[in-house]
Amino acid sequence: MLFTDVSAERVVRAFSKVGFRIITRGKHIGMSDGTHRIIIPDHKRLNPYTVKAIIKDAGITNEQFKEIL
Repeated sequence: MLFTDVSAERVVRAFSKVGFRIITRGKHIGMSDGTHRIIIPDHKRLNPYTVKAIIKDAGITNEQFKEIL
């Protein structure tokens, strides 16, 4: 499953719902839940494969991400 037309802000809001918090912000947004650390490029439109890699790094499934998005 590929997620198209997803912005960095939308991804940040989605991961915030499941316990991730912003730890750094600049050209990239760093988030952590205490166990996993993810880096999100701060762009208006993220590459679908980049989103898929971020989801994998966060330790959740595509279906779980779809629900929180």
